[in-house]
Amino acid sequence: MPGNSQRRGAVRKGGKGATVGSGGQRKRGLEGRGPTPKAADREYHSAHKQARTAAKRSGASSGYGAPSRGQGGPARSGRKNKASSEMVAGRNSVLEALRADIPVSTMYIANRIDTDDRVREALKIATGRGLAILETPRGELDRLTDGAVHQGLALQVPPYEYAHPSDLIDPELPGIPLVVALDGITDPRNLGAIIRSVAAFGGHGVVVPERRSAGLTASAWKSSAGAAARVRVAKASNLTRALEEYKKAGFFILGLDMEGDVELPDLTLAAEPLVIVTGSEGKGLSRLVRETCDQIVSIPMVSAVESLNAGIATSVTLYEIARQRRR
Repeated sequence: MPGNSQRRGAVRKGGKGATVGSGGQRKRGLEGRGPTPKAADREYHSAHKQARTAAKRSGASSGYGAPSRGQGGPARSGRKNKASSEMVAGRNSVLEALRADIPVSTMYIANRIDTDDRVREALKIATGRGLAILETPRGELDRLTDGAVHQGLALQVPPYEYAHPSDLIDPELPGIPLVVALDGITDPRNLGAIIRSVAAFGGHGVVVPERRSAGLTASAWKSSAGAAARVRVAKASNLTRALEEYKKAGFFILGLDMEGDVELPDLTLAAEPLVIVTGSEGKGLSRLVRETCDQIVSIPMVSAVESLNAGIATSVTLYEIARQRRR
């Protein structure tokens, strides 16, 4: 007899289709369970345990290692950003972040990576700190870094914890105080470039407003070429109020605008504690911030260019202040 009737104990059931009252069990059984989670996200995987151990060792500190104070109160740990963790991509950025000993959850390295001095040093630091190191296919690394130019190396770091603006008023900092405040800069690449310039010309920190402003994302980290590991970034709930506090502490507030009261080469306040305020490229300085400034400074240009990029304008100003201070 054909079929399964020859099997001992076989029972031939009549009818086809789902049993009455199955509740759609067959339909659910055919549904996929979604993509396989990353090893670091699986609770019982060794990579998850390594990442958890590394996070405990790293600890949380303001600005990846700098102390912070809450807005308007006594010294206390910085308020954590509610954003998700960030990916720092690229060999220079990864190496600078590791050198600065910032908290790191996991280091990702591409399969069959072409090693150089930066990769070897990054691996040495990560191994010495006991960080979780995961070898990852390049396609997966592209996905993790959202298509950034990672050069086969990336770090997963916890959300950045901003300093308080008053933390940048520190008499123990070397040199004459120099702070850059950003008014309406929404491009994280501009923020990263400005942080890089602040580090290059001896600035002590950057202040960004809490709203309508770029934050220190992975894109800003990349643009800073690692300088964000050395320059503290503070977040102000109200930028005008923060500038007023700087004035009370003895700072002069200089706003950058094409229609300035003083041209940059004629600046006479370079030797004083300064806050340089850069406005957005489209709207410039906001009204209240402009009224708070002691002087509005313009950068003279030979050709009739509509305006300079915010990062370039800040860089030129910082260079001129550094030049005058050296004199």
